[in-house]
Amino acid sequence: MLHGYGGHILRVDLTSGKILREKTDPGYMLETIGGRGLNSRRLYDELERDIDPLSEENLLLIGVGPITGSLFSTSAYMTISGKSPMTGILGDSAAGGFFGPEIKYAGYDQLIFTGKAATLSYVYIHDDHVEIRDASPMKGQDIFQTTAMIRKELKDNNVQIAAIGPAGENLVRYSIVACNNSRVCGRTGMGCLFGSKNIKAIVVKGTGMVSLADPLKFMELCRIIDKRIETHPEFQERHELGSTLLMKALNGLGILPVNHFQKGVAPYVDQISGQALAKRYKVKNKGCFNCNINCSRYYMTREVESEGPEYETLCSFSSRIGSDNLEFALKMNQYLNRMGLDSLSTGETIGWAMECVEKGIFDKNDFDGLDFTWGNINTVEKILDLIIHQQGIGVDFAMGTRYLADKMGRGSQKYALHVKGLDVICGDPRGIKAFGLTYAIASRGADHLRAEPFFELTNRFDEAEKRFGTRDAADRLSNNGKAALVEFTERQALLTDCLTMCKNVGLSMDVLDFELAADLLRAGTGLKFTQENVNKALRTTITNDRLMNIDFGITAKDDTLPHRFTHEPLSEGASKNQVVPIHDMVRDYYKLKGWDKKGVPIKK
Repeated sequence: MLHGYGGHILRVDLTSGKILREKTDPGYMLETIGGRGLNSRRLYDELERDIDPLSEENLLLIGVGPITGSLFSTSAYMTISGKSPMTGILGDSAAGGFFGPEIKYAGYDQLIFTGKAATLSYVYIHDDHVEIRDASPMKGQDIFQTTAMIRKELKDNNVQIAAIGPAGENLVRYSIVACNNSRVCGRTGMGCLFGSKNIKAIVVKGTGMVSLADPLKFMELCRIIDKRIETHPEFQERHELGSTLLMKALNGLGILPVNHFQKGVAPYVDQISGQALAKRYKVKNKGCFNCNINCSRYYMTREVESEGPEYETLCSFSSRIGSDNLEFALKMNQYLNRMGLDSLSTGETIGWAMECVEKGIFDKNDFDGLDFTWGNINTVEKILDLIIHQQGIGVDFAMGTRYLADKMGRGSQKYALHVKGLDVICGDPRGIKAFGLTYAIASRGADHLRAEPFFELTNRFDEAEKRFGTRDAADRLSNNGKAALVEFTERQALLTDCLTMCKNVGLSMDVLDFELAADLLRAGTGLKFTQENVNKALRTTITNDRLMNIDFGITAKDDTLPHRFTHEPLSEGASKNQVVPIHDMVRDYYKLKGWDKKGVPIKK
């Protein structure tokens, strides 16, 4: 018996309706671990590189890990992967909630969808019973409505659902997939990938359980992790505020995006902070499967009630676009989740337009009469409707900032803040150098979650010297030692994705190490996982991701940052006068990885 894992891989050909249930190969899992690692290997082995991301030939993968759905804290995540409709390179996005564990209880480690359904459909998986069902009644419905309609149709409120909204149906390139309404796979356009296959939702009901090779040892290790989490100095603040604690924290560091990263300090931050949200609107805490932090929050305003928001959404629809209106940001959080849009990429297209208008590059006549001045919430609501329904200027906005700037031209490309087509997150890299390196080298574009080198913000200088050979690794303004830090946390980030553990806990709180992970994997699965072969699997996955992206056309020139971050120093705050020496750090990273000067892994 294969412990820990679900035991099967499910293949669904949406074109023919053929369904195949394969047994999970233990040797394959030793090489990939699970979750994102499993998905990446599947893409590396089976995806034709030159396909159109919206074609039937693209793969749609959903992967979970060997301890997903177990007693291991925050083992709630799953990863959706495919060739990104937004960037044209490796695409994936992860979400917590309860959908991932349900896949495991149904007996699966990975769901593989190929082809395209003839009409809008949803796939219903109940253990070994799988069927493709008509979703035409859900056409045009938002994610909340779709979830409710499917549960009513099935007469089962316990099914777990991953669904898209109108944005995904209409193939907005940065549309999302949402589970439990508010647990979002937001980046790289996985909702568009669903839409391209005529999939409105994946619905799962599992009645199985997770078996463990050594339950007592596994429990002992889980208690160690629980203690590390509950005694962590940030535990209470993370419980109360979730990731929105970063609004004031980053403002204090001078790296809060204000007016499209033109500034790093918002004098009005107290009006839009996580603390203000908690005090004025928070009703209760919520959590993902088996989480002891419960960092999510449920809120009510005069207009809406919903779950969230995460920091990225709160910032994207407040200071990043020059707005001090907290209620508006909360309204947008609910609206984006319902309609199915990534808040980061949506916010970047809007911020780009506002800065271009401010600089006189464009005016409202270039944007169907819309007034893109800072903080104009009426314009924001109008452009969102145009994007979602692919109407007017919204057709170009729906393609993403890179496409939009290239098409409209006039030098506006300089202000499109993306890497490899993926928009920059809400953290100014000029004051967090390791994050800057992460944005540049991340395999899916301008992304922090590929490494999340939160360590450089901890001031743990003795530990930095021990781990990375220099105290500078814990100095956010130094570029020294950052290649070593990012290489380490890149593996740590992938490890959490393979285990399907929450990164905010395993990585940012630094509670998961490679030795304990290997022990967990042995106790959970009974397979011969060691610290050495776990790290080998992680390094191989990262190398394969790089090779796959090279096949997609990525070169060393793409491992960089937008001009603003490398040439325009911040003018105020705790990161004043800082820029990112990105080329030096990328060079150090290549050398440490054993890649050549062109960023190509050297065959051994």
